[in-house]
Amino acid sequence: MTPVTGTATPVSDFYCNQALAGTVEIEKVVETDRVLAFHHTNPSYPVHIVVIPKEHVPSLTDLGNADEGLLIEVLSVVREVAAMVEKEYGASSVTTNLGLYQESKHLHWHVIFRGESETEIRNTYGNHD
Repeated sequence: MTPVTGTATPVSDFYCNQALAGTVEIEKVVETDRVLAFHHTNPSYPVHIVVIPKEHVPSLTDLGNADEGLLIEVLSVVREVAAMVEKEYGASSVTTNLGLYQESKHLHWHVIFRGESETEIRNTYGNHD
C-alpha cells in the first residue's frame, strides 16, 4: 500500500500508512481480497474491531476512485463482524465518522461492544415491542 502523499494538506491515514503497510502488528478478524477487519491497535472498548477497504477510500461520502461495489463489500464485512460480536456478547455498535470527526482520512467502521451487562443495556435501551 502506498502512503497517502502529494496533497496540499497532510493526510492522516493510519490505515494505509501503518496498518496495511505492515508497520504495526494487527490481529485479523476477517479478510477478503479487498477488505480487512482487525482488532483496533489502541482499543477504547473491551471489543473494538475496525473494518477498512484495502485500497485508499477517503470516506463514506467521498469514495475517491473506488467503485460503489467496494462499499458494498466493506458493508458486507461490517455486517459479518457485527453479527459475530452480537452473537458472542449480546450487542454491538457500528459507527463511522466524517469530516472533522474522522481522525484517520480512510474509510473505516468501528464495530464495538462497550462492555455493559445485559441489565445495563436493557436499562438504557429498554424492552421495546
